[in-house]
Amino acid sequence: MNRFLILGTALAALFAAPAFAQSPTTLLNASYDVAREVFAAENEAFIKQHPGVTVDQSHAGTSKQARAIVEGLEADVVTFNQVTDISFLVKQGFVTDDWQQDFANSASPFYSFPSFLVRAGNPKNIKNWDDLARDDVKVVFPNPKTSGNARYTYLAAVAFAKEAFGGDEEKIEAFITKIFDNVPVFDTGGRAATTTFVEREIGDVIVTFEAETRSIAKQYGTDKFESVVPSVSLLAEFPVAIVDKVVDKRGSRDLAKSYLDFLYTEQGQRIAAEFGHRVHNEKISTEFKDEFPEIRLVTVEDVFGGWPKVQEEHFASGAALDKIYGSR
Repeated sequence: MNRFLILGTALAALFAAPAFAQSPTTLLNASYDVAREVFAAENEAFIKQHPGVTVDQSHAGTSKQARAIVEGLEADVVTFNQVTDISFLVKQGFVTDDWQQDFANSASPFYSFPSFLVRAGNPKNIKNWDDLARDDVKVVFPNPKTSGNARYTYLAAVAFAKEAFGGDEEKIEAFITKIFDNVPVFDTGGRAATTTFVEREIGDVIVTFEAETRSIAKQYGTDKFESVVPSVSLLAEFPVAIVDKVVDKRGSRDLAKSYLDFLYTEQGQRIAAEFGHRVHNEKISTEFKDEFPEIRLVTVEDVFGGWPKVQEEHFASGAALDKIYGSR
């Protein structure tokens, strides 16, 4: 009788346990606009290793994603394309301030840079950043106020101008203003800009991450588009973070960490490389070496003094970017 009493007590305790005591089997990854395909593949591979798990995706400009999380989007993890949007989540209490120590390479599993995609044959002979300021060239890239992708484009153009004009601020501002004047429409995100260039056939060149230019050329054919790698560009790291406020509420921290850890595995790195991203894993990087042309990359730290300074001098209200918009 005692054995049945013990069993009954155990069963009663099990059924009385609150639902949240069990670990969740679902995750939401809030990511940037042009990352749909790579994370569809990453998620499929991760789920095969974790049967019963579901990974949902949300895609938009990362600044928009960060605001959505603060307003109630319960993303367990973020896979963004700029540090400043995770810094925003830190300030709002959603991510701990030491988040870059949680994963390797300052929590950036792979990287890219702003590059060019032109129409087949490159009829306007667009080769470098100074070509984007020509009177006969129409440039497509999204709005830097809503797109991390476009912020990298803006900063890469500024970095080029700093070298080209020896730091002359008036010439730099005039150069960047001219490029902005050559943009026929500012879409809110990178994928919308791709649609503008590819499907609406607007513009002579689109500036977006190299991974996206490779994806477009692969999807639509090199008989329609070709990639152009400029002489210099800006390293674009794709930072990832656990959204602490959400995972602590949902009890999903272990699953969230396993998911982001997977992006660093050989399989996760190979998938990223297959979708045009450059990776840190030495074995996978060597495996794909012949597919990626060499380029000189500069960093936000070296050229601009780091992301906090960039935010203050370029993206804050009334800063350099606002001045360029105001002069248009």
